[in-house]
Amino acid sequence: MTSSYGVFAQYYDALTRNVEYDARAEQLCRLIEKHLRADMPEHILLDLACGTGSLSEAFARRGWDVIGIDGSAEMLSEALDKKYDSGLPVQYLQQDMRSLDLYGTIAVTVCALDSLNHLPQAADVRRVMERVNLFSEAGALFLFDVNTAYKHRCVLADNCFVYEPEGAVCVWRNALDDTAPEYPVTIRLDFFEQLEGRKYLRSAEEFTERIWQPELLEAMLAETGFTLLEVLDGDTFAPPVPETQRLLYVAKASGGQHIE
Repeated sequence: MTSSYGVFAQYYDALTRNVEYDARAEQLCRLIEKHLRADMPEHILLDLACGTGSLSEAFARRGWDVIGIDGSAEMLSEALDKKYDSGLPVQYLQQDMRSLDLYGTIAVTVCALDSLNHLPQAADVRRVMERVNLFSEAGALFLFDVNTAYKHRCVLADNCFVYEPEGAVCVWRNALDDTAPEYPVTIRLDFFEQLEGRKYLRSAEEFTERIWQPELLEAMLAETGFTLLEVLDGDTFAPPVPETQRLLYVAKASGGQHIE
């Protein structure tokens, strides 16, 4: 994850207007209520790879004390602007999620919108799981979603999309390496920001997303001290089907004893 998502951060919210953060937070809260121990001592939720903070704020509006963590200073700058406007009690920290470091333990960790697919190696995903378990109360929940092979091969694939956020044009190009099991998609974003007159400033960002197969994720969860509770379609919150584009995992932590 070498990209800082600099110019991408500036336009991230405009490019993800289709994401219904409040509805997603509401569904996730229902799952949390279903599975979380009633006597969990702290009401702290960690939003891992929080980006511009839209989901963090949605959880804060529902009464959670939220810690949002992201590796990108530019993303967090956007999140802090939202916090300034909303006044919601969200604490933001700049950290690489593979090196998660907190002062105490948490009740729930959420890592949403295929953030784990951005990690370059399976060992990195395992490291995230280890760190989350280390800072979790016994019985705490870890909810995360990942893209499926179907999404990479049939939806993202080698497609090109053009978006027109205010004051700019974004050309989104995908390049699929159709090789099992990771089916990596390299995503290149070219931004053309309008200057005076007919002049535009061109900027580019590039990153790669990889598939983590269910068998691998389930094995790593068990190895790092989690008990898998259920797997759902991460968009409909129904049981997965062959055309599911995002899988949502709900796991229970043993709490702080599997770090290596």
